Amino acid sequence: MLDIKFIRAHPDAVRENVRKKFQEAKLPLVDEVLSLDERYRAAKRRCEELQADRNRLSKQIGALMAQGRHGEAEETKQRVSGAAAELAALDKESDVLFAELREKLLLLPNIIGPEVPIGRDDSENAERERFGEPAVPPFEVPYHVDLMERFNGVDLDSARKTSGSGFYYLTGDIARLHSAILSYARDFMIDRGFTYCVPPFMIRGAVVSGVMSFAEMENMMYKIEGEDLYLIGTSEHSMIGKFIDTLMEGDELPQALTSYSPCFRREVGAHGIEERGVYRIHQFEKQEMVVVCRPEDSPVWFDRLWRHTVDFFRSLDIPVRTLECCSGDLADLKVRSIDVEAWSPRQRKYFEVGSCSNLGDAQARRLGIRFRGPEGSAHPHTLNNTVAAPPRMLIAFLENNLRAGGGVGIPPPLRAYMGGRETLAAGR
Repeated sequence: MLDIKFIRAHPDAVRENVRKKFQEAKLPLVDEVLSLDERYRAAKRRCEELQADRNRLSKQIGALMAQGRHGEAEETKQRVSGAAAELAALDKESDVLFAELREKLLLLPNIIGPEVPIGRDDSENAERERFGEPAVPPFEVPYHVDLMERFNGVDLDSARKTSGSGFYYLTGDIARLHSAILSYARDFMIDRGFTYCVPPFMIRGAVVSGVMSFAEMENMMYKIEGEDLYLIGTSEHSMIGKFIDTLMEGDELPQALTSYSPCFRREVGAHGIEERGVYRIHQFEKQEMVVVCRPEDSPVWFDRLWRHTVDFFRSLDIPVRTLECCSGDLADLKVRSIDVEAWSPRQRKYFEVGSCSNLGDAQARRLGIRFRGPEGSAHPHTLNNTVAAPPRMLIAFLENNLRAGGGVGIPPPLRAYMGGRETLAAGR
């Protein structure tokens, strides 16, 4: 949510930002916001004037009564009553105007960073760097479901019976590998100075609307029927919500947290074969990074966060690249976002395994998160990034560590979590 003071001072910049995101239908919102803001401030000014008049007249009543001027005192009481009625009406009007203003402010996109390329959709995202050499082995790499079935590691048919499409059972070595990757991801981030958290897996509607746009909410979130609760789509939601309506001391920042959670997503729409299986699903688990910091520090933290994910994947012998998301591909709350994509030897292309985002002060402003600075209180910036999200990242792991004989190599950092094993053999 943009600062209304910024919109008042820079309406043309806000309009240009809307155009850069190819959301021309939202251009009228700028004038609507400015009009509502002026009406709201006028109502508040009139309320203050009436309050001052009422206080002044109330003092006069006592003086008139003391002087025996009862008739004038009664007339003054009537004026006070009239002012009180007008004040009550204006208070109600200002509440309505404020609610309308906030609703429209929530629809305006955040100001994108200067590094963001201008483009309509993800086809115009810009590759930044590659890490590791993408290779195609001299043998066939099976479709990921077939590969997992070689290890008796996945059962989609049973999951369809119990839960429907988009769910899965992982078993045996594949299930253990799934848990090992999450445990390694947790310790990887702890070793880099992050505090480990396990958050609530459900959050209230006020938190949902504070951490994401309405469009994201509709496409992602599952609501608990009859309750003001939603299943989280990622632990970032409840981790940022942890700070709702708080005023932190400046020396409490930065907050660098790494959190584990299951994630639940509607994943609306149809997808190609490579995105079936366990690639695009309704339930998965993830290790996340979340940072709350001073505004001036967020660019440095942004670069640290995506590099942590790159380092994590490279430690598991998975080549990756980074993509700078273009303006049209950025969610409305984001200032900047870099996707980390892993190499798929089967598809001979990269696919997304994580996304690093700087949201500026948008979430903090929506959720009432502040910190004390040298010039008074201010909104901090919030950032998030994926460390690992199996089972999707299992696809990249299995394909890149597949051996000619059908086994899968276990890189050294993961062996302690797999009972010291160096290889997984098919059929176990």
